[in-house]
Parts: sequence; C-alpha cells; structure tokens
Amino acid sequence: MYDDLKDKVVVITGGASGIGRSFAESFGREKAKVVVNYRSDNHSNELREIREVIESAGGEMIEVQGDVSVEEDVVNLIQTAVGQFGTLDIMINNAGFEKPIPSHKMLLAEWNKAVDVNLTGAFIGAREAVNQFLKEDKKGIILNTSSVHDTIPWPNYVNYAASKGGLKLMMETMSMEYAQYGIRINNISPGAVVTEHTKEKFSDPATRDETLEMIPAREIGTPQQVANVALFLASVVSSYIHGTTIYVDGGMTNYPAFMGGKG
Repeated sequence: MYDDLKDKVVVITGGASGIGRSFAESFGREKAKVVVNYRSDNHSNELREIREVIESAGGEMIEVQGDVSVEEDVVNLIQTAVGQFGTLDIMINNAGFEKPIPSHKMLLAEWNKAVDVNLTGAFIGAREAVNQFLKEDKKGIILNTSSVHDTIPWPNYVNYAASKGGLKLMMETMSMEYAQYGIRINNISPGAVVTEHTKEKFSDPATRDETLEMIPAREIGTPQQVANVALFLASVVSSYIHGTTIYVDGGMTNYPAFMGGKG
C-alpha cells in the first residue's frame, strides 16, 4: 500500500510481541528493512515467526537485544541498525511497561521502572534518532507508542499514566524543535487492544463487558489497527503531520460515560 516504505530502515523497540510485533510484520510486508529490538531471552519463537513473515514478503530483518531503560543499549541499537543497513529512516519507540499498584503502596523503584521504560527510554531513542537524522541531513520519522492514558487518568497505574502524559509533551516539544529540519515526530495512542498479553483478561466476560462500556464503538481493537496508523504516519502521504497524537481507541477518549446508556 505504501510504496515509499520499501527499503526504509525501521527500528522498533519492544518489537517481538504485542503491538510492536504487528509494527514489525506490517513494515516488513511493505518490504522495509526492519530492526527488531527485544529485551527477554524468551522471544526466540516469536522472532523466528516475525522473520518468516518479513522475509517471505521481501523485506529484511535483524534483531538486537537490549533494555530501552539502559542508555548504552539504545545507543547500541541505533548504531547496529546503521552499521547493518547504512542509515536510519524511521524510529518507533514502542517498548512499554505497566503493572497495577495502588499509589500509596507504590515503591520508588516501581515508579522509576515505568518512567524509565516508557518515558526515558523513548527519549533516548528519539534523541539518538534525531542525532542520526541530523548527521545524514535526513527528514526522518519518529513515532512513539503512547496510550489513551496520556489523557485519561488510570487509578492504580499512576506511574504508567504519568509516563505517558510526559511522553505526549516530550513528543510535542521535540516536534516543535526539529520540524524545521523536516523531522516528523508523532505519537500513536492505543486504547483497549487484544494482544497475547491481554487476551486472557479480555476473555473474561465480565472484564470484557466492563471494557466495552468505556468504548463508544463497542469493540476492542487489534494490533493491526494500530500498525495501520504507524504505516500511515511513516509514509509520505502524512508528510504535513507534525507533533500530533492519533488515538486508536474506538472513541474511548471521547468521554463515553456521557453516552447515556448502551447503544
């Protein structure tokens, strides 16, 4: 669909599972050169499956292990991508962390974990990508996976919500700073999405019904629906979109509590 993405070098953090995996496979289907970052040693099967999808479509893939909350790992990720493919075109800061903990019981280490991964990791990735784009005098793309909780409060997830709220203003600030160089920076904020991590939760009828009550579209999203937006934002057809957050949420951010009952 997006011919201009062919042979583009795309780095995706947290790319071995969930929405990140859908990003990787979707760009691979556009014949991009995909660099999949992953943290855990437990992703060998997923990485093999992703590679099969990408290579069968005519794309290329390498994988780089690393923790996005560790500066040296992110620097190495970008350097490895450039070393392998000679350039960087698209940086997708997708890796994320969440765990429910009541705010009054949250340890500082638990607060820091979410902020380090969701916000600081994304900053390091964006910073390194900008440096590479400026070095090459390239109009590169940076996308960050945020969340509807960059605007909707989420009890028991204060660290997550704060990190995503920070990510929104980080993106907007960096976009304002680097748009003059043709570098486009935008966020994608998913709502409720079924992945391997959330499948069990949404398979519970009560939880599913409770979630659907918060979504005007009355359906839970898929990783591919999120990936479709990433392809759009990375392509030339969105060349005038800077500093924007696109919510992929079935209308969740549009205050569904005011709908006045079931549709």
